[in-house]
Amino acid sequence: MEPTIALIILAVIVVAVALSAIRIVPQARAYNIERFGRYTRTLGPGLNFLIPGVDRVNTKFDLREQVFTSRPQPVITEDNLVVNIDTVLYYQITQPRAAAYEVANYIQAIDQLTVTTLRNVIGSMDLERTLTSREEINTRLRGVLDETTGKWGIRINRVEIKAIDPPPTIKEAMEKQMRADRDKRAAILHAEGERQSRILKAEGARQQAILEAQGDQQAAILRADGEAQAIERVFQAVHTNNADAKLLAYKYLETLPSLAQGEGNTFWVIPGELTEAVKNVSHAFSGDVPQQAETPSTEKEGRAAPSGPAQIGGPDPAQSSSAQAAADAAEAAERAVADARDDVRRAGAKMGTAAEPREER
Repeated sequence: MEPTIALIILAVIVVAVALSAIRIVPQARAYNIERFGRYTRTLGPGLNFLIPGVDRVNTKFDLREQVFTSRPQPVITEDNLVVNIDTVLYYQITQPRAAAYEVANYIQAIDQLTVTTLRNVIGSMDLERTLTSREEINTRLRGVLDETTGKWGIRINRVEIKAIDPPPTIKEAMEKQMRADRDKRAAILHAEGERQSRILKAEGARQQAILEAQGDQQAAILRADGEAQAIERVFQAVHTNNADAKLLAYKYLETLPSLAQGEGNTFWVIPGELTEAVKNVSHAFSGDVPQQAETPSTEKEGRAAPSGPAQIGGPDPAQSSSAQAAADAAEAAERAVADARDDVRRAGAKMGTAAEPREER
């Protein structure tokens, strides 16, 4: 029984030694191997063999990209304001040997290097620039960290500012400033809108006035052209029909009563040409042409006009009938004038005013 137990123990020891000599490294992992306390090699992913009792695994590293979030760090800006800044680092181990033997604790080293670099960068900026220059801060941090951690076998892929927290009083002041700026922009936009609205309204009114003026101008031109053509046709018709002074005087008398027509006519001026018109009508009905006024010498001497045969033989019946027709025409004209005056008086009585027509001389 004792030899059997010894063989079993020996077999177990052999299996344990054999298993200790085999190392299976997962993907994206790296193992640093030391032989008698000295670095010899780095095991890659897959099956690896070690010398039992001689080689041992010192450190194991994950070669994938990793994320490190630092605690909020108080940083003083150039204008002496304390702000708390959180950073996020994305790093990757590229040299496992350097990460194990060049730095004791690369996580702590990266954290402290981030804090010191951040204070140097933020210390040269004021608060407003700090809040608006995140890209610049990220670039400068990444440059300093990548340069320093390169000899540690670590590559800094990205650095991000997670949060920048100013003091509460500064936050309140910033909120008031932002509110004031927004109110200002709103007032400016409102005023600009009103200005544009007024400009557009004024432009529309100007265009409307221009179009109305052009329309009135065209209408006035067309009316003037129409009146001119009408006057020209009347003038041509009068000259074509060869109207004499007798007809014109008669038409003149016909239009006199229409002068008193209308509700607002309270004053009527009888033109001085009325006497001449009556004379022309009288001569028109008598068939005589108006005689020239006698010369002053004839009036002074009081000589009578030479008498013709009609004076010897008595009055001519034709001339008597002509004189009677002229008297009738004059009486008709006077009645027309009297009727016109009566119409004027009645119109004045209706308007509550007393207006007497008068003859203009």
